[in-house]
Amino acid sequence: MATEVELPQLGESVTEGVITAWLVEVGDEVEADQPVVEISTDKVDTEIPSPVAGTVTELKAEVDDTIEVGQVIMVIGDAAEAGGGDEGGAPDREDSDREDSGREDSADDSADDSAEDEKATPEPEPSSSGQDAAAQDAPASGGAEYLGGAAGVPSSPPSSSDGDGQVEGEKALTSPLVRKMLREAGMKPEQVRGSGAGGRITREDAERAIESGGEGEGKAPAEAPPASAEPQQAPAASTVTPPPAVAAAPGERERPPASPTQVDFSGEREQTQDLSRVRKAIARSMMDSLHSTAQLTAGVEVDLTRIMNLRAAKKDAFKAQEGASLSPLPLISRAVCMVLPRHPVVNSSIDTESGTVTYHRYINLGMAVDTERGLLVPNIKDAQDLTVPGLARRIGDLAKRTRNKKIQPDEISGGTFTITNTGSVGTLFDTPILNPPEVAILATCAVEKRPVVISDAYGDSIAIRWMSYLCLSYDHRMVDGADAARFLQDLKFVLETHDFAAELGV
Repeated sequence: MATEVELPQLGESVTEGVITAWLVEVGDEVEADQPVVEISTDKVDTEIPSPVAGTVTELKAEVDDTIEVGQVIMVIGDAAEAGGGDEGGAPDREDSDREDSGREDSADDSADDSAEDEKATPEPEPSSSGQDAAAQDAPASGGAEYLGGAAGVPSSPPSSSDGDGQVEGEKALTSPLVRKMLREAGMKPEQVRGSGAGGRITREDAERAIESGGEGEGKAPAEAPPASAEPQQAPAASTVTPPPAVAAAPGERERPPASPTQVDFSGEREQTQDLSRVRKAIARSMMDSLHSTAQLTAGVEVDLTRIMNLRAAKKDAFKAQEGASLSPLPLISRAVCMVLPRHPVVNSSIDTESGTVTYHRYINLGMAVDTERGLLVPNIKDAQDLTVPGLARRIGDLAKRTRNKKIQPDEISGGTFTITNTGSVGTLFDTPILNPPEVAILATCAVEKRPVVISDAYGDSIAIRWMSYLCLSYDHRMVDGADAARFLQDLKFVLETHDFAAELGV
């Protein structure tokens, strides 16, 4: 029997969403919980899974349609009901190359192990801190000229099959989303070896091929083009792209990663594009925050040598046992959860219209995550109940699901205090923007070795220590400068003196 798929309830305050992309077409076979459509709301972009297994027989909406919660968006039935691709109300596709579709495996982003490069903050939601997050590993980006499959790189023959049954070439199975990823990277499906069933190219295959610059296990070996093939054209000179990433020699500094945003100017001096929905929401929430709150930023310098030494000694065993990276972020998050109950004014929400303030006994810890779509800030519910391993796992999971559009609107709302890890990309000092109705947000900055003066039983001396800055932006309508200073000094004391080793369990 046919099953009508409705737009589900995406959050307590969400009543509608906009279809941004269909991940399936009429005639596609889907499994239960397989993503079938991308929906954009005023809070977050997310993928909607299929509630049943079957064959897509009808799509009842097109891209950019606004759909209310409970409205039918597609029909899933038996294969015999699929009919043809031109029947059943299937909407027109923007991309002409969507002739093949299939399932894709969800990507599994691994957290970075290094302290300086760890990017573990979930991005701020559209109504979140305006800082770039540090919760995810920023993949090295490169332009089309420097990726496998770019112009000038011969591709494999139209189709082939290797010894273990993998299908390559034009007949390789891909989903529309995978084809879009490869197209934006200047690659073709024929140049990627699929690891899925029947040779299907999964999202993980595509990401591995893109991140490796078109080389490695994600890419099928290039072969000489047929004699009759026309010569490939050189890359367009108007495409602005970064130079290829070059590994630094021992002792040399590595070049910072380029921006994930690249623009094809197509020979023009400038390029004007529409803002994405997420970028519009971020812009709106940032201005609302600045216009409706009295924001100030205070900062302290903190010695993280004990934490960095603990991390160096335990990170490998911790990763093996917990499956999550032991970066400074979970340790700092744990310290924040220990300190906040002693400073309830910093973990509160203010409502000037009603003339009230709400103090929270719980901590819903927002983590800013930098995604390709913009900064989002999902939060960890009841973070005060978690130890360092629990926080490390939740931070990694939250960041991965946010980047993969698996986050739910309820996970974006309800935060009481936010951390943005801008230090993961080397920021020395920061003044983050509040995420109302929260009254405070903490920026964790770069951890660097610096010479500092230390005092002990032997007097004063100069030592090399791991130092960082903690920057607290706060709403001066609710939090006084002295309140912010007391919170920062308390947090500094815990980070410099508390023994976190007992919580690690390794």
